[in-house]
Amino acid sequence: MRQHKETKIIAVANHKGGCGKTTTVVNLAAEFSKMGLSVLVVDVDPQANASLHLGKMHPSEVPITCAELLLSELEKLPLAIHEDTNIEGVSLIYGSLALGRTEDELRDTTPRPSEELRAKLQPLDGLYDIILIDCPPSLKLLTSNALASATHLIIPVESGSQYGMYGVTDLMKHIAKIRRINPRLQVLGALLIKHDERLMVSKLIENMAREQIGKLLPIKISTSTKVNQAAMAQSSLHALDRTAKVSREFRQLARELAKELDLKGVVVEDSHA
Repeated sequence: MRQHKETKIIAVANHKGGCGKTTTVVNLAAEFSKMGLSVLVVDVDPQANASLHLGKMHPSEVPITCAELLLSELEKLPLAIHEDTNIEGVSLIYGSLALGRTEDELRDTTPRPSEELRAKLQPLDGLYDIILIDCPPSLKLLTSNALASATHLIIPVESGSQYGMYGVTDLMKHIAKIRRINPRLQVLGALLIKHDERLMVSKLIENMAREQIGKLLPIKISTSTKVNQAAMAQSSLHALDRTAKVSREFRQLARELAKELDLKGVVVEDSHA
């Protein structure tokens, strides 16, 4: 791999389930790769949905997943990275069910249980343009490790649900605590998912997200059946139907983030959308 300047690490976190974390990680990874950026996805969710989507193996068949990496010495890092995935140009460190036990073991065996992932990813600084971390729906040690590793954070919020902001206050308090060990962590903003401008609940959630999180990402992601179709096909939205509205939204979001994060060498694939 060619040498880069500092790698940007984006954690995608919200301890509410079903708010689009994995969809965001997978499709941003695909769009960044299409721009000519080198991309790594790190799956720290025991459900391993990003791994099931991106990976060519089932997580249970992978000898070194994020679970083993977190509890091992650094020499296992090269064995944990899989460059051959379902989305060209996107590398993957698999998640697995074993991550559920990893939290207890980290607490029992390591002096700084929230900082193991940061130590494991540090040798990759400069080797990738961007690392995306898919977090579990909790505020326990796995999410803490992701936030302690990250330079930036995206908080997906399900805009079409009246429960979309449930628990966000707890998340913001947790971020404040993590900043004691990772002062560089910046919140890029709330990403409104399943957003429909016509619905009063979407407008309400948008206002609440702006107020509680302080910043909204400029692109909102619409509801679309194509999201599930892409997941079932183990494909990106771009590959499934690059002209679909939701595909264009993720493409625009990736471009906005590339500008904000000063990701150079961006090759825009086409002039559409």
